[in-house]
Amino acid sequence: MHPIVVGFISGATAGIIMGLLSDILFRLKTFRSSLLVVDGSFFFRTLKLQGTARLIYAAGLFIHLITSGVFGALYILLSALLGFSATESVSLATISIYVVLLWLSMLFVALPVAGEGLLGRKSGPLTSFEQLILHVIFLFVYYGCLRALLV
Repeated sequence: MHPIVVGFISGATAGIIMGLLSDILFRLKTFRSSLLVVDGSFFFRTLKLQGTARLIYAAGLFIHLITSGVFGALYILLSALLGFSATESVSLATISIYVVLLWLSMLFVALPVAGEGLLGRKSGPLTSFEQLILHVIFLFVYYGCLRALLV
């Protein structure tokens, strides 16, 4: 399987687990927001449409699957551009740096664009910490998938 496809599959897998965990913790009132609801709500708001709770959830799940897959593939592409082989790119340290950059872009770009404010403050004061936890989950699932499929 082509390494970029492996990156996409690994990212999508990690993103789905991250998104579902976010939603479960939101429903348990441990987290103040669900990534799936934020993504789905942003989608419907952008299109100026009303969505039912199920449609918002489904759209959020799909959007999170695609964006996570793209970020997973992008890591492999960037690794190749930097001269890493497919197996060299499966480094926990290197992937950690990438995921920290994803976390920061979530806090300073994605959440504000989605209407959640800088650092996701509209969702709550601990949103940046919640996002850190979710990104650590993404890191280990992504790393594990890459190791299983590339090495």
